[in-house]
Amino acid sequence: MLARIHSGALTGITGYPVLVEVDVSPGIPSFEVVGLPDPAVREARDRVRTAIRNSGYEFPLRRITVNLAPADFRKEGPGYDLPIALGILAATGQVMGDPVRPFVALGELSLDGTLRPVRGSLPVAVGIEREGLGPLLVPAGNLAEASLVQRLEVWGAGDLAEAASLWSGDHRQGPGQGRGRERGDAGEEKGEPDFGPDLGPDLVEVKGQGYAKRALEVAAAGGHNLLLVGPPGSGKTMLARRLPGILPALTWEERLEVTCLYSIRGLRCNGAPLADRRPFRSPHHSASTAGIIGGGSPPQPGEVSLAHLGVLFLDELPEFRRETLEALREPLEEHRVAISRVGRTHLYPADFVLVGACNPCPCGYRGDPVRECTCSPQTLARYRSRLSGPLLDRFDLLVEVPRVRLDEMPVHQGTGRPGNHGPISGTVREGIDQLGAATVTPVSGSAAARERVEAARGRQRDRFTPGGPTCNARMGRREIERWCVLDRSSRALLSQAYTRLGLSGRGQDGVLKLALTLADLDRDSAIQAHHVAEAIQFRSLERW
Repeated sequence: MLARIHSGALTGITGYPVLVEVDVSPGIPSFEVVGLPDPAVREARDRVRTAIRNSGYEFPLRRITVNLAPADFRKEGPGYDLPIALGILAATGQVMGDPVRPFVALGELSLDGTLRPVRGSLPVAVGIEREGLGPLLVPAGNLAEASLVQRLEVWGAGDLAEAASLWSGDHRQGPGQGRGRERGDAGEEKGEPDFGPDLGPDLVEVKGQGYAKRALEVAAAGGHNLLLVGPPGSGKTMLARRLPGILPALTWEERLEVTCLYSIRGLRCNGAPLADRRPFRSPHHSASTAGIIGGGSPPQPGEVSLAHLGVLFLDELPEFRRETLEALREPLEEHRVAISRVGRTHLYPADFVLVGACNPCPCGYRGDPVRECTCSPQTLARYRSRLSGPLLDRFDLLVEVPRVRLDEMPVHQGTGRPGNHGPISGTVREGIDQLGAATVTPVSGSAAARERVEAARGRQRDRFTPGGPTCNARMGRREIERWCVLDRSSRALLSQAYTRLGLSGRGQDGVLKLALTLADLDRDSAIQAHHVAEAIQFRSLERW
């Protein structure tokens, strides 16, 4: 007898349905799974056989053939255990599937019949809802996650017997349709994101560093990448960890997208079933390239994708492998990662703000007013060569974070310490200092900074068309030419800085994008000369 039941699989972050066909026929007892299964799927034969027997059902001593369609896509993971077991029970007449409500099943079986949660239940649920299938039957441990999908009925079961009862339509009072309860608790029925009152670590906790705090706010307002350079203990990590708290709140769609990425890895963003705030990822410098970018077998999203719509913080940036840092260049440009395998390409989103932190030299004290640097010129040159020019060019803000005195209060509202602005001198330097110092907004706590950031992002949403750039840092050449219009004095200032700083074409575009973000923070409809001056200051760094 032949039985059919749907399941789900993933390609990248996209879920798609898989038809599980089970045929039980007379012949020499055997159990074959076809349809390009991986080892975890082939091992389902032993798990399913034992789970059926330990759940009080009879396992047929016949020829069993399981086909997973479409057959040209590789099937990975243990999530096919439950649909295969239900198909065998239906094909042998021990359970009759509900013809009115054909379930889609997903779950891993223990040997005693208990259902274990599986990875990726949320993106699979999204794909099932998109295809118009359902209801979806998942392990009880996946119920809260899969129930986040709107307009999809989701049922959870604790073991095979309960799943069979739900599938046959005999058990209507199961664990429930968790979607309504979960979304009701989150207050998302009206599409209003619940970011929560706690924004995480607050900017007021950082002593001093007014210039770096200003840079942090500018990075958040325009989605710009930021490099912090300073001696040990100056507050670089403290500053980076406070960036997610001043970024705009996630929309419902963004929360769902972030949660899908973490679901594929079997993780929770910030420990919540549904991402409640922007992710912050800080991998160790010993992480492999596959761990940072993504890959493996089966392919998994890496740190750049887990930081999607949030912050990727790379502390001790020069200590990362050179090939790993160079591999970051494509995600920073494309805002996605493509992992190619035979017959398929897995696409993972990777739209994040990159924050790097490093010391000015190997010992960490070059230019420090208290401790003397012990690095030789050769050692310093080797240390700097670990960061290539193309990678440094992708940081719109390069900020010095100097040593802070214990009695220093966060009152610095100017444009940084004298002499830390790079090789600009004479009238150009004087003009930049005067223009930049005239307009810097005083920094404050995270709540006030986030209000200014959200106001700036609101102007950017009004500026760009749907489907276009999401923030100023994502502008292409066409948008730059349209929106980054400079007057004569601003063009002259940028031209001189271009020559003296040796800016590349990408570097010049970075200055223009940064100037537009500064104008948005100042609520100006056009870029002014002082915006260009401050943007140039953020692009120059003496100690690197």
